[in-house]
Amino acid sequence: MTLYVDFELSEYKPKTNVWRVVSKSHGDCIGVVKWHPQWRQYCFFPKEETVFSSTCMIDISNFVKLANELHKARRKPK
Repeated sequence: MTLYVDFELSEYKPKTNVWRVVSKSHGDCIGVVKWHPQWRQYCFFPKEETVFSSTCMIDISNFVKLANELHKARRKPK
């Protein structure tokens, strides 16, 4: 559970997904979490002119970390 943002799945792809990051206070999309191929991990892509408190950034960071952990776990051979 996050304090300031919600994460909404906006694109389901076979290998990676895209989530909209939505402000709980006003309902606007403030960015997306998606795969960054050059870094080979999920990253947060904020919209221009957005401002984030430290607590909001922690919420986003925790989600990105979880997305990367789940992606890595899916790719491990069983």
